[in-house]
Amino acid sequence: MKSAIAALAILPVAALLAGCAGNAGSSSSEDETVKIGVVGASDPYWETYVDAAADEGITVELVDFSDYNQPNPALAEGEVDLNQFQHIIYLADYNEANGQDLVPVGSTAIYPLGLYSSQYDSVEDIPDGANVAVPNDPSNLARALLVLQSADLITLKGGGSAYSTLSEVDEAKSRVKVTELDPTLTATSLPDVAAAIINNDFIVDSGLEASDAIAQDDPSDPNALPYVNIFAARAEDKDNETFKKLVEIYQDTKAVTDGVIEHSGGTAVMLTTPVKDLEASLKTVQEQIAEQG
Repeated sequence: MKSAIAALAILPVAALLAGCAGNAGSSSSEDETVKIGVVGASDPYWETYVDAAADEGITVELVDFSDYNQPNPALAEGEVDLNQFQHIIYLADYNEANGQDLVPVGSTAIYPLGLYSSQYDSVEDIPDGANVAVPNDPSNLARALLVLQSADLITLKGGGSAYSTLSEVDEAKSRVKVTELDPTLTATSLPDVAAAIINNDFIVDSGLEASDAIAQDDPSDPNALPYVNIFAARAEDKDNETFKKLVEIYQDTKAVTDGVIEHSGGTAVMLTTPVKDLEASLKTVQEQIAEQG
């Protein structure tokens, strides 16, 4: 998923919100209808998912939204039972800004942010003191810095966070220099820099493929957790057995996961992150937001 905050790899399509959810907080039962808010219900894998859920006795009604600002308010207001379109940072920002307590109930995928180079085949080949470009939009800047740190190219003071800035780069302990550029320019800067972090939106247009990345988010790195995409529910529904089953269907149905990967152009990495880890990450990010005021 590319949210307004970072990559979600889902295209918005216009749709109307209709009706109210009728099963919130209920326990598992056959022939139950669950409304799931999404952005991009026409993506082919959703039809596969709905069919897979039906095979398990659960009727899924997809409620399609035209932009990313709509699914969380709809969930909070009980117009849908679940939503699936965002990563943890986006949810944390929403909760803090609106005094809500929506929670993750399962992981879907992460869409790694990659480091690319037209001059070097590996991170190890990049010489000390070389320039590396990163996108300057706040969320992708922080994420880019974490990718560079994971690749041992820079060190961030305090270990870094989802809200790190260039001022946190410890130059004395870093191998490379970091230059901020408009996200649309990082790809075109490749001839002039040793490497560049390129947003997924611009990979294909630049003649690159996701597999060309010489470094990217490590899904096993705790710093990558805030970028994991999730199913979200209201806090009172976090233990709903039907919702847990719907997460399992998404994660375990090969036709669904294959469809997600294909739709993402091969960038999606499917995950089955424990819910307790998702909850801990959400709490940490919300605390970081609160500290920033």
